[in-house]
Amino acid sequence: MKMPKENIDTIMFAPCGMNCLVCYKHCYHKNPCVGCLNGDRGKPEHCRKCKIKDCIRSKKLSYCFECTDFPCTLIKTLEKSDNKRYQASLMENSEFVRQHGLETFMEKQKEKYTCPKCGGILSIQDRECSECQEKIT
Repeated sequence: MKMPKENIDTIMFAPCGMNCLVCYKHCYHKNPCVGCLNGDRGKPEHCRKCKIKDCIRSKKLSYCFECTDFPCTLIKTLEKSDNKRYQASLMENSEFVRQHGLETFMEKQKEKYTCPKCGGILSIQDRECSECQEKIT
């Protein structure tokens, strides 16, 4: 799957601060994940049963950073895990979006996660390109 040349669909930004576009479930599967807010097609079980997504829906918010409890225990736990495994900060992503807007964030993500060799999408989990399978460090 190639990185889109046009602006990235902002619906791929999850309430928790994850860019679903760079998740391996979106990059590598015949039925790619359609993003946190677009339904359950292609999602792994832990995403389908996400307590954060349920919390956001119950509060009628779009993103966790809009909540007065941000960052809550759910976000802090996920933050710790993602920071350790992927060197990615969901709280920093969320704060960037709050300050600069979602479109600017997604453009920066496009720069960061586009394979320099072929234009494919680099997975956040292993930095492997969705097209040429090169690992980019």
